Amino acid sequence: MAIVTVSRGSFSRGKNVAEKLARQLGYECISREILLEASEEFNIPEIKLVRAIHDAPSTLERFSHGKERYIAYIRAVLLKHVQKDNVVYHGLGGHFFLQGIPHVFKLRIIADMEYRVKEEMKRENITAEKARYILKKDDEERRKWSLQLYGMDPWDSRLYDMVLHIGNLTVDDAVAISYFTVKKPCFQTTPDSQKILGDMLLVAKVYAALVKIAPFAKVTADDGIVYISNLDNETTKKTVLSDIKSIAEKVEGVKDVRF
Repeated sequence: MAIVTVSRGSFSRGKNVAEKLARQLGYECISREILLEASEEFNIPEIKLVRAIHDAPSTLERFSHGKERYIAYIRAVLLKHVQKDNVVYHGLGGHFFLQGIPHVFKLRIIADMEYRVKEEMKRENITAEKARYILKKDDEERRKWSLQLYGMDPWDSRLYDMVLHIGNLTVDDAVAISYFTVKKPCFQTTPDSQKILGDMLLVAKVYAALVKIAPFAKVTADDGIVYISNLDNETTKKTVLSDIKSIAEKVEGVKDVRF
């Protein structure tokens, strides 16, 4: 049992790799579904979540603490979804949201720009010049998003367990290599790795509940004990602290809240 994240650029065939790999493994394959679930759970118009995870970071500044809020909601729903294991996720940001979980296999699929341009031209019926412009703009926006939110460049190969180039390697080749790798013992779920995921999920749920009143709070957790820090002077007023504690205590799985 494992979790797989597939990071990809537009028209790099990463979606095909993810879907075929999920079928071979017998895993669930998810992407946009996470946005739909987050939209329903937190009563946020889906278009705002789409912008939060796809557009340049400046888009989020139009909303009150938009960046913190919408990313928190997406993270909480994704962690909740993958807790059951046996999932291939190919939505943007999976390798960021699931950092630090040992049984996550992080795969990056890349392809030459000229190949991507031809694919975009074919599917969108546009010129090579326009296709190249769109792809470069999309790549740059995703890179800005990653750098601003996490200080990480999505093109940094160190973020992934494996980077595969679709060219000489076909989609089927990439699936076969990935299937073999996912079965390695290092990517199998253990009690320790499941605890790490459980603690991360609890942190995500608590922060998502608090983000509107304490967007810069730091939340950690260990076996149901939640620790909240990094609160500014305004937030640490006694009345607000009691609100934070009350909200956090209502989150399922929280045993105690400590500041």
